Amino acid sequence: QVQLVESGGGLVRPGGSLRLSCATSGIIFNIYTITWYRQAPGKQRELVAAVATGGTTNYSDSVKGRFTISRDNAKNTAYLQMNSLKPEDTAVYYCNLRMNADYNYWGQGTQVTVSS
Repeated sequence: QVQLVESGGGLVRPGGSLRLSCATSGIIFNIYTITWYRQAPGKQRELVAAVATGGTTNYSDSVKGRFTISRDNAKNTAYLQMNSLKPEDTAVYYCNLRMNADYNYWGQGTQVTVSS
């Protein structure tokens, strides 16, 4: 059974940092592209950052230079380091592992709130 469990969310002041984790099980982790998405209230889910199997990364313009996505294939875990957080980063953050349409998995989400 495939499981993705996000953790590390919480309440942080503007300018602060958080590190999200996505721990997986029941999956051959290193063959999947990992993507972090987020969804703010009343808005559509948006891509935040992705890391391919070979390590190539890409970021949305809104987080470029502030967030870093990484993967540890030995631990079957993905991370999203978020620095210089802004109120507009407030959202539920989701981890996604995808190989193709048939092998596409989501975590349950973790809430990130940036507020003073």
